[in-house]
Amino acid sequence: MDWQPRLAREGDIPQLEALISVSIKRLQVHHYSRAQIETALGSVFGVDRQLIRDETYFVVEREGQIIGCGGWSKRKTLFGGDAIKTRMDMELDLKRDSARSLVHPAWARCGIARTILERCEKAIRLAGFRDVELVATLTGELFYEASCYSQGVRFEIPLANGLSLPLVRMVKQL
Repeated sequence: MDWQPRLAREGDIPQLEALISVSIKRLQVHHYSRAQIETALGSVFGVDRQLIRDETYFVVEREGQIIGCGGWSKRKTLFGGDAIKTRMDMELDLKRDSARSLVHPAWARCGIARTILERCEKAIRLAGFRDVELVATLTGELFYEASCYSQGVRFEIPLANGLSLPLVRMVKQL
């Protein structure tokens, strides 16, 4: 299928929130516990309205329903939704920093995530960035490796109730 991403709009937020929740709950279960997933929803896994305002967040629709979403950021915040406490909304320096990319597939293995990632990478290049740095879930790590991203530092984000969420930084030169 030929997926056609479009820019996300503020009016898409309710559908995006629902999509992120169902996708994380179904696609991340092989790498994270239910408790980790539930605790991370809304903060680590959540809508980042700044990406929508910056026009760097894309959606793919089918029959009026958003079935995939993802984007990139020209901000210093590397991951997370609006609720994350470590947000840094200042813009990146093109000469010093790399663009950030966040891709969230709704339909596994249908080409939606790859289409969104390619659209993001094109937009990142057009914005003048030379490389991409992103934070991948353990589930998404193989997808990004297949898209020529190199594995970087593994780290854990502290969550409530003494839990943490293992993630991996990944980079790619464009």
